[in-house]
Amino acid sequence: MTARKSAKPAAKSKPAAKVKTGPLFEKILIANRGEIACRVIKSCKRLGIKTVAVYSDADRDALHVKMADEAVHIGPPASAQSYLLIERIVEACKKTGAQAVHPGYGFLSEKQDFQKALAKAGITFIGPDAHAMHAMGDKIESKKLAKAAGVSTVPGYLGVIKDADEAVKIAKGIGYPVMVKASAGGGGKGMRVAWNDAECRDGFRSATAEAKSSFADDRVFVEKFIEEPRHIEIQVLADRHGTALYLGERECSIQRRHQKVIEEAPSPFLDAKTRKAMGEQAVALARAVNYVSAGTVEFIVDAKRNFYFLEMNTRLQVEHPVTEKITGLDLVEWMIRVAAGEKLPMKQADIKLNGWAIESRVYAEDPFRNFLPSTGRLVRYQPPMETDSVRVDTGVYEGGEISMFYDPMIAKLITYGKNRSEAIGAMRAALDRFYIRGVSHNIPFLASLMNKPRFVEGRLSTNFIAEEYKNGFNAQDLPPEDPAVLAAVAASVHFAGALRNAQISGQMPGHEMKVGSDWVVKLGEASYPVSICAVEGGWDVVLDGKKLPVRAPGWTLGQPLFEGTVAGRSVFVQIDRRQVGWRMFHAGTQADVMVYTALQAKMAALMPKKAPPDMSKYLLSPMPGLLVSLAVKDGQEIKAGEELAVVEAMKMMNILRAERDGSVKKIHTQAGASLAVDQIIVEFA
Repeated sequence: MTARKSAKPAAKSKPAAKVKTGPLFEKILIANRGEIACRVIKSCKRLGIKTVAVYSDADRDALHVKMADEAVHIGPPASAQSYLLIERIVEACKKTGAQAVHPGYGFLSEKQDFQKALAKAGITFIGPDAHAMHAMGDKIESKKLAKAAGVSTVPGYLGVIKDADEAVKIAKGIGYPVMVKASAGGGGKGMRVAWNDAECRDGFRSATAEAKSSFADDRVFVEKFIEEPRHIEIQVLADRHGTALYLGERECSIQRRHQKVIEEAPSPFLDAKTRKAMGEQAVALARAVNYVSAGTVEFIVDAKRNFYFLEMNTRLQVEHPVTEKITGLDLVEWMIRVAAGEKLPMKQADIKLNGWAIESRVYAEDPFRNFLPSTGRLVRYQPPMETDSVRVDTGVYEGGEISMFYDPMIAKLITYGKNRSEAIGAMRAALDRFYIRGVSHNIPFLASLMNKPRFVEGRLSTNFIAEEYKNGFNAQDLPPEDPAVLAAVAASVHFAGALRNAQISGQMPGHEMKVGSDWVVKLGEASYPVSICAVEGGWDVVLDGKKLPVRAPGWTLGQPLFEGTVAGRSVFVQIDRRQVGWRMFHAGTQADVMVYTALQAKMAALMPKKAPPDMSKYLLSPMPGLLVSLAVKDGQEIKAGEELAVVEAMKMMNILRAERDGSVKKIHTQAGASLAVDQIIVEFA
């Protein structure tokens, strides 16, 4: 393990005066990585506290390492050999003189052994003590405690289940559908919904494997799956002096594979009476275990606003920024202050919820390929500019790499408005401005969600995505967009390029180039005749006889983000120059655009189209990852639905099954191999 001074961050935030209102720490180590490590470092810098980052081999050049004052290497890429090793973190604290540790979320954030090890070494853990972690961090034990305290809980079996047969027996007793959940789970891992015996057996096996891989704890339990539920959580904050507060709620119902995608505060569903009841119950639960620090009590809420305790997360939540936006509180700062022994100066009556905030999780995954993870280098990375209404929490930078070893999150995009409609509008615009190249990302899906009528109306449930995207996500799910907008922008960009080329050629006598003004814009399968002329601050485009003024006074040719107005409407269009034409992105939609003369358009229509190769005889790896197991061999007969292989990527187990009956001609790789996306695993006869 080696320590080194880190490089300066690529972009500095404005320095703030050092706060000396309490016995705060001089140096804090952040036992995490990615965006949450960067987030904690920002608050520490504002408070005048020095920071120490830890990093694995894969994170040697990570942003959190660059931002921290010091950095300590703790091991190989696999988290089990680095970020999850308690002794490495304690040693790093001793080496650097860090007085306290902020665990972020995930990894060791809810491990009582970690808190105990730090306490033994005389190092402060910025979070609850081991007793509270044990009582509330374990899903099984927390439900028992909540039930004993009179808190409404979801019907289920709270004992540890030994095998799939017992899981099926319990599920039948509760009644399908049921949820099979890892006791130490989180982040959507180790969770499966089962509607019958077969799914229960599969779910038990998958949840157990994921739990063991992600949390080194393979215990699972079964509870009733409530249909048409909402996932609403209460943020609590408590100190060592008897003050415990609830800071409003967060609506986290938009989930995919039990992992949150969109979060907002407040909830569009709760009324003041229910909010108060949930908040008071959350505080009572926190008091029952003498909870100290920030924590979250999660509830499932039915259509009649009946709520049931799910679990308590004894740490900072991924979605904490939306609470910060509507309360004006820095939760990381208050975690640090409470850990340093300060008393909370607020009372419950002082907590006011102002405005509306929404968070979108931007992931490196391909929504058009069933959200499979994407890895690689961020060739271009340009998040939207931060303002009072836009916040970006990120742990990556242009030129950095999205690794296969960790969560695929690129950033959290948070927008704020005085009401929900404003926050949604700000999110739509911010998504259009978020420029990412080099890896696939889910921004098209997020843009689609923001435009779903059900979402806009606030009619949410944890089944939202499954119900709104019954056949998976595809281009038809993108928000309908007036093609005239992209056609007008394409004509304007083409004109700007042609004018520049004409100016260059005019410098060589005899090579002057005439700029045309009448073209055909081909957008997908549609064609639009246009004429154009330059005016002050932009262009006047006539499309099919309709005048569309395009104005973009701040845009210059070559900039990837076209920001301006079309017919008075504000638009943000991402533009990638291709060998021929452009690829444009707007409102989640991707379009290949060509601008032709009338003759060129006529000739282009006659060009033959190349048919893609037939790959139906191969089982391809749908993502980069580890081939955990192969269930077939050369020459074996297979049936539709039969398991062929299991691929693990970013701690998620993906079972690949046969689509039809047939036989195996050849196995092209072996268990334990690292696979690239679309790599051949099995060839069929």
